[in-house]
Amino acid sequence: MSIMKRNKLFLSFFLVTLLSGSQAMGFQEAGCGAGDCRDCHSVNRDEVARLLKGKVSEVLDVKRSEVPGLWDVEAVYNGQKLPFYLDFSKSYLISGNVIRLKNNENVTQENFVKMNKVDRSEIPLDDVLILGDAAAKNKIIVFDDPECTYCGRLHHEMKKVIAQRPDIAFFIKMFPLAMHPNAKSKAQTIVCTKLKGENEKAIALLEDSLNKKPLPAPDCDTDIVEKNITLAKKFYIASTPTLIMPDGRVLPGFKKADQIISSLQEKEKEKEKEKK
Repeated sequence: MSIMKRNKLFLSFFLVTLLSGSQAMGFQEAGCGAGDCRDCHSVNRDEVARLLKGKVSEVLDVKRSEVPGLWDVEAVYNGQKLPFYLDFSKSYLISGNVIRLKNNENVTQENFVKMNKVDRSEIPLDDVLILGDAAAKNKIIVFDDPECTYCGRLHHEMKKVIAQRPDIAFFIKMFPLAMHPNAKSKAQTIVCTKLKGENEKAIALLEDSLNKKPLPAPDCDTDIVEKNITLAKKFYIASTPTLIMPDGRVLPGFKKADQIISSLQEKEKEKEKEKK
């Protein structure tokens, strides 16, 4: 699954790829004086795109990193926006977790969250399956595949979240992956049921599918599933499950109930600080 590919990418600690024959370290380039070494170096998106041709699909942005000797590179890999690092000599591409030692925070994860925020107003909600109270204060959107094993595991965790926090609800959009040949038909069946106003029945169908039970053929003609696939591509969502938090943060992959609640509480605390 693409989620496993992404996890391998992030869990590796500094996977280094040689881009050229240069052995010089970026922070040892001639001409750097007693000032900020970054003043001696420059790069632009087009240059990085040429360097990374064949390694990533697209380079979206390049900027100075807080890590000395590196640039932050925002690129598309396997359909997702991911953070990479390029050294000042332009010889090495680095992927993996960068940890800020003073507070043990994950810089790579911070960059991932920043670059993957979406405008939730662009996500239609007419077709969503609602798990929890539709009027809940905190609405989390979930891109879900009816044949995804991790989606099945997340479904149980979402119910735990709702039991602990009734002010949280999940709005589930059907996003069948091409790797699951029967998922699209099942997603269509579930969406058709939802469009009739039968939310609970649609939820039951989704749960049947996640439990590997067969579903009836779809009984309506709608392009909503196709639109969801197009929308996911626009937001660089390439795996399931993927959660979109109330503030637009994109959290890909399976999450336990306490992780979901903790992620929401972090933002709630930040808002409280801003008020003070």
